[in-house]
Amino acid sequence: MAWLRRIPIVLMWERPAERSSMAAKIRFANRHFHLPQSKPIRIGLGILLVAFGLVGFLPVVGFWMIPLGLLVLSVDVPIVRRWRRQLAVWWHRDRKNGEGASNGSGAPANDPAGTKVE
Repeated sequence: MAWLRRIPIVLMWERPAERSSMAAKIRFANRHFHLPQSKPIRIGLGILLVAFGLVGFLPVVGFWMIPLGLLVLSVDVPIVRRWRRQLAVWWHRDRKNGEGASNGSGAPANDPAGTKVE
């Protein structure tokens, strides 16, 4: 039973020590962007981006800042992370269903002549 004492106990909600020292990064359009290592700075950056995005009608800032701020917040805030994952699942399902359904003219996508095969 001495070997049992040597097994490290890691709970599901705790991050391993080597994971916490890694910099957070987000992937968008097949590119990786590094975020600050400090959690409060990431949350503050996300809140500022969303807040400035709400006044997007002003010069310099824009409405593009809202989705960017939500993306930054999704690293640390579970509810925003859940919304991002639901959006990603919906997006990929919609694209997957749309590819094989038709080619836009009502004909099956695999029929180049446009005639219906029954």
